[in-house]
Amino acid sequence: MTTLSPSGERALNNFIKETVEARKIPGFILGVSNIDGEIYFQGGGVNVAGDPASGEVNPDSVFWICSQTKMIAALATLKLVEQGQISFDTPLGDYLPEFRNPIVVDRTSTQKTTFRPAETVVTVKHVLNFSSGLFYPVVRQDLHGLSDGYTSKEMHASQDPVSSFLSIVIGELPALPLKFEPGTDFVYAWSSKRSSDVLGFLVERVSGKTLEEFCKEHIFGPLGMESSFYLTPALKKRLVDLTFRGEDGSLNPWANQVQIMERDPEKVRLHLGGVGLYSSMRDYLKLLRHLMQINAGRPVANPILNEETVRQIFVPALAEKGSQSLSEFVMVPGTQWGTALAICTEDWPKRRRKGSVFWGGWAGTAHFIDPTSGIAVVFGIQITPSGDIEVVKVWSKLEALLYSALSSGSEKL
Repeated sequence: MTTLSPSGERALNNFIKETVEARKIPGFILGVSNIDGEIYFQGGGVNVAGDPASGEVNPDSVFWICSQTKMIAALATLKLVEQGQISFDTPLGDYLPEFRNPIVVDRTSTQKTTFRPAETVVTVKHVLNFSSGLFYPVVRQDLHGLSDGYTSKEMHASQDPVSSFLSIVIGELPALPLKFEPGTDFVYAWSSKRSSDVLGFLVERVSGKTLEEFCKEHIFGPLGMESSFYLTPALKKRLVDLTFRGEDGSLNPWANQVQIMERDPEKVRLHLGGVGLYSSMRDYLKLLRHLMQINAGRPVANPILNEETVRQIFVPALAEKGSQSLSEFVMVPGTQWGTALAICTEDWPKRRRKGSVFWGGWAGTAHFIDPTSGIAVVFGIQITPSGDIEVVKVWSKLEALLYSALSSGSEKL
């Protein structure tokens, strides 16, 4: 059974303590589980930048996990496949009319572009592995914030929020724009977020329930998770607030410096499967451990998916060109995508092993499952602009220290 060596755990603790005291990044938390349960949870810093009275970040603190929501939307879709309500080859247009006659555009940075009708039908499998070609075609004015498809207040107030969302994606074009023929490539940017949002809409149309209701019944409830698409008063009390890093490198309390999605639970009427979930790192780690157990063939109580379905998450599904595009985006050669997460097809030196699955969120959160090493890992932080270099350095160092600390449990104190 995978554990941490005493010396390795001390090294992790010391680095975390030094990082918190240096105050180069906001408060954060690192959680690690082996196949049986949690083996490490440590972090520090405060919930609101510069406010010691706001409380300290801990394993049960709540984070806006942004793109880590994608895995949840994918799991919900896979549940529908298991139930026989849809298949991987189900056309999206059967439930979302906007997908019936999409177009492939020649330019993605403007709506003043030539285009042609798509020859390939967009199916469930294309949206699961982000090879649908779906993207956001408009150049954004706010390069640090989210797009109108996420920040629009009118969308939530409309009679049909899903159609309003998709109309923003279509814009002035005559039909839903795709970057390429479905199944031929991978594009991140807005493609993956849009694809996951579409998965959420699909779950709602097929099941007749909101994405929140479906996830509570089939994912959160069985595992005892408090995660939600609504920032309820109970969750807000535990929320780690966003921190904004200024151009001078300073860490500033959140004051709506960039546009983000609607957070008022009374106003939210559209559940965004690409960015919309709030969760503690402890809850998310519980889900990752559950998937790791199923993948290993362990008998588990209340399995959310069967073993065959979970194992497909770890099986590459992109064409070669798609894998190249994804690898360029994450800047790691040999990266693939399965049905829910990115896949390492090679070892990361001194870090996660070949066969690991992973992803992260716009505000800095991250996670992975490494079946070879027998661990699942979560990292919680809340900072914008996205891709903060100091956070990337800390996360990389934490992972390297973690792998140095992994042990069979035989080292003596």
